[in-house]
Amino acid sequence: MKTERRHDIDWLRVIAIGLLLIYHIAILFQPWALFVGFIKSDESFEALWKPMTMLNVWRIPFLFFVSGMGLYFAMRTRNWKQLLKERSKRILVPFLFGMVAITPLHMYIFQKYYHMPLGYYPHQGHLWFLGNILVYVVLLMPVFYCLKKNEKGRVQRVLSTLMGHPGGPLLVTLFFVVEVLLVNPQPFALYAQTWHGFFNGLLAFFFGFLLVYSGKMFWQTVLKWRWLYVGLAAVLYGVRFALFGTESPGYLMAIESNCWIFGVFGLGYKYLNKPSALLGYLSQAAYPVYIIHMFVLYAAAMFILPLEVPVVLKFMGIIGFTGLACYLIYEFIIRRIGFLRPLFGLKWELNKVAKAKNPKEHPISTN
Repeated sequence: MKTERRHDIDWLRVIAIGLLLIYHIAILFQPWALFVGFIKSDESFEALWKPMTMLNVWRIPFLFFVSGMGLYFAMRTRNWKQLLKERSKRILVPFLFGMVAITPLHMYIFQKYYHMPLGYYPHQGHLWFLGNILVYVVLLMPVFYCLKKNEKGRVQRVLSTLMGHPGGPLLVTLFFVVEVLLVNPQPFALYAQTWHGFFNGLLAFFFGFLLVYSGKMFWQTVLKWRWLYVGLAAVLYGVRFALFGTESPGYLMAIESNCWIFGVFGLGYKYLNKPSALLGYLSQAAYPVYIIHMFVLYAAAMFILPLEVPVVLKFMGIIGFTGLACYLIYEFIIRRIGFLRPLFGLKWELNKVAKAKNPKEHPISTN
């Protein structure tokens, strides 16, 4: 079965990973960085946190939405056994390898920076996202394959009708509102290894699948009403910032989060659904860069934070160091050494990557 490559979703995934790097670098310059296990700059740059608080409410749920969409496309050419095998290779192997060989590296750098006794233990670190995806695939696969068998059935028709209305995507948001009312996360954006992160991700993954399953009406709706969703999100962010600082009531943040996401999907569908050689490269690189970026970022902090330069230059320097080092590690080590490739979610053979540049030969690939 031929599957249409959605270049806009590929671009948005790449952009989201890039924003993740900048977000994590911004944490270094906040006075509470140590409390979340980050190296802390002696000079704060708290102004960075204003735009980061806008980004923070939707960046992780967005990636879960995209991952659910990717699973839909993967299922169109695989039975359940093939899907489990493919997801195990792409997610389970990098997850387990990352726990024992990658995430301890930034812990080691942290210990060295603060002259602490050096210790080692395997841990999820920032790879908790992959662990959640694995659980979601196993939990939801029976439901998804049941829906797949009835792809032109009543459920699909009802979803398509709902998504044809601008209020349709907002109905999805009600489930996220219920989640925050029941779990009451403090703060809202604390996703890593929390019940809120688990259930929020589960909902985003599930509805990511359903939104693509519903057909073209969802994309036409977010395309037409993209500025409505962005406008609603901006108003809610303004209310949050003006009245509550950074943390408004959870139900308002859930609505704001999804409005940003639907607006971003609409903007991406409008402007980014185009193939390019650059996208082909970045789409392959995004996953390995996500896996390695934390220890590279910590290494950058170790060298740059002690320098006697303005804090803005430190921030820019760490961004530049992290971006360049991630590129060099990916391009000249991960991408070119065959046995390393599957440990970072890539195919064994480099020549298979060339086939991936043909948009008709493979579906969306996501984390």
